[in-house]
Amino acid sequence: MARVALVTGGTRGIGASICKALKAAGYKVAANYGGNDTAAEKFKSETGIPVHKWDVSSFEACAEGVKKVEEELGPIEILVNNAGITRDTAFHKMSLEQWNAVINTNLGSLFNMTRQVIEGMRGRKFGRVINISSINGQKGQFGQVNYSAAKAGDIGFTKALALETAKAGITVNAICPGYINTEMVQAVPKDVLEKNILPLIPVGRLGEPEEIARAVVFLAADDAGAITGSTLTVNGGQYMV
Repeated sequence: MARVALVTGGTRGIGASICKALKAAGYKVAANYGGNDTAAEKFKSETGIPVHKWDVSSFEACAEGVKKVEEELGPIEILVNNAGITRDTAFHKMSLEQWNAVINTNLGSLFNMTRQVIEGMRGRKFGRVINISSINGQKGQFGQVNYSAAKAGDIGFTKALALETAKAGITVNAICPGYINTEMVQAVPKDVLEKNILPLIPVGRLGEPEEIARAVVFLAADDAGAITGSTLTVNGGQYMV
C-alpha cells in the first residue's frame, strides 16, 4: 500500500517539484499552501494532487489541516516541511512583525506540523520528516537575520528530533538548498544574477527544483533508514560544510 506524504508550501516552486517527484515515486501526496488560490488550483488541475489551505504558523490550523489530509488519504508517514517566507531588511530596520512572521512560519511551523504526526509515526514504528532549510541558515546572509535564524533553527530541530526518534524507526533530516531556479530567484535582475551570484557557485549555474525533489525522494525511501540527523547541502558547491 502506498505511503502518504504531505508537503507544506507544496503548490509552487521547490514544493511543487517535491510533490510531483513523490507522486511519480508511488506515494499518495497532499500539498499544503498558504495563500495563492490561483496557483494552487492550477497545480491541482495539472497534477491531480489534492491541495489544502492553512496557515502553518498556527498550531490549531495545522491540527485541523492534518486531520483532513489523514481522513482523505490515510496516516501521514512522510512529512516535508517546506513552507517558508522572507521579510528581508537590515536588522536595525527590522520590525517585530517582520521578525515574528519569518520565525513563526519558517521555524515554528516545524513544531506545528511535526507535532501533529509524530505520535502516529511512533506508534507505527515508521516515519520520515524532511525539513527544507537553506544555505543561509548555514552561513548567514546580509538582510536576513530573521530568515537565517529560522533556517539555522531548522537544522537544530532536525538533529535533536533525530536523536529522540531514531529507535522508533523515524528519520529526521534537513536539506539546505542554495540558489534554486524558482520564481523568487528569477525575479533577481539578470545583471545582478550574472555578476554577483553565479560567480559564487562553483558549478556555474543555479540549482533546479527537481534536484531538491530528488533529494527528498531519496531521504523518504524505506531504504534510507540509516540516514538521520543529516544535513544535505544542494548548493552547487557555493558553501561546503
